[in-house]
Amino acid sequence: MPVQLPRPFHALAGANLAAQSAEQLSLAAVPLVAVLALGAGPGEIGMLAAVQALPFLLLAIPLGLAADRMSRRRLMLWAEVLRAVSLVALLAMVLAGELSIAGLALLGFIGAVGTVGFSVAAPALVPALVAREQLARANARLELARSAAFAGGPALAGALVAWTGASAAFVLAVMLSFAAVALLWRLHEPPRATLPPRHPLLEIRDGAQFVWRHEFLRPMLLTGVAWNVSWFVLQAAYVPYAVRVLGLSAQAVGMTLGCYGAGMVLGALLASRVVAGMPFGRAIQFGPAVSVLAAFTMVATLWLPSAILAGVAFLLFGAGPIVWTITSTTLRQSVTASSMLGRVSSVFLTVNTGARPVGAVLGAVVGTAWGEAACLWLAAAGFALQAALIFASSLATLRLLPQPAH
Repeated sequence: MPVQLPRPFHALAGANLAAQSAEQLSLAAVPLVAVLALGAGPGEIGMLAAVQALPFLLLAIPLGLAADRMSRRRLMLWAEVLRAVSLVALLAMVLAGELSIAGLALLGFIGAVGTVGFSVAAPALVPALVAREQLARANARLELARSAAFAGGPALAGALVAWTGASAAFVLAVMLSFAAVALLWRLHEPPRATLPPRHPLLEIRDGAQFVWRHEFLRPMLLTGVAWNVSWFVLQAAYVPYAVRVLGLSAQAVGMTLGCYGAGMVLGALLASRVVAGMPFGRAIQFGPAVSVLAAFTMVATLWLPSAILAGVAFLLFGAGPIVWTITSTTLRQSVTASSMLGRVSSVFLTVNTGARPVGAVLGAVVGTAWGEAACLWLAAAGFALQAALIFASSLATLRLLPQPAH
């Protein structure tokens, strides 16, 4: 029988679930409110999404450095307080009838800053709370919470906005965010050694060089870039492809997209068995391999137009990458010294986020020039590339989790 995860981790897991749920509720509710209350179109909605993505590109590296220099619990606490404040302000705007696109964008940016701080500090804190042999289980717990929030948050936000108005969605998001703050307040973080002062640019350089020169981390970083570009190429084309080529209704399109969230939950539930059932290097390669299967399942709809086949593809796209996230995060935590975990996490977050608009623009250009089918083939080629990158690396020889770095 596996040893129970320690009490401090349960506080982190609870805070993570509450914070992720608050984030997904607000991410889904804001564009709905913008469309229903302000008549926003694709341009305004795209601008809101772009503004919310900016903190990941601009602030992940500085906040990663902060996570290595200060208490990670304190950084997460302040980050979640910032998100809670932005949600309270959103709620006040709704109740006062003072909504504006500029206001939604500003508060979305502030909330996203909180998300970035939480995202770089949480994986850096986990190794201080659980034993090395429990890392995979702990990461699976955190990813299960994120997957559940991703799967259920948009549907719940839509239902609340439709049934009771926008304020109910933001009230619930505020309550969840403050619950995360309360759980983080109770969390005990083991003390860390104080590092000598050093120029921030040198610290950031060290983190980036460590990732690029490491035999395991570099191929993982490149695999993540190829996956994110390919995924956003597919995302740019799927809805018009599903409507025009597959002949799906709006409801059917929504159901196929919902399979992605279900796949995320399935992957998080199965991750521990995958890790236990094969050498650790193969467990890391499992996710990229499943993504290739998912991509060619989607390509198969060119010959067999079917909502079921498209749904299966999205289910696989959800399940495989979640196993990848859990196993690659576990490996990153194991091979990286505690004093550098924040910066290393921020490098991965920044690069993966930066790859997404590249994929979206590429998908838009290819789809406009050659049609949605060309996007499906391009995405499939990209997913094949990300699998080739990780299968060609030395990770194939890794049977057990490496000894931690010092």
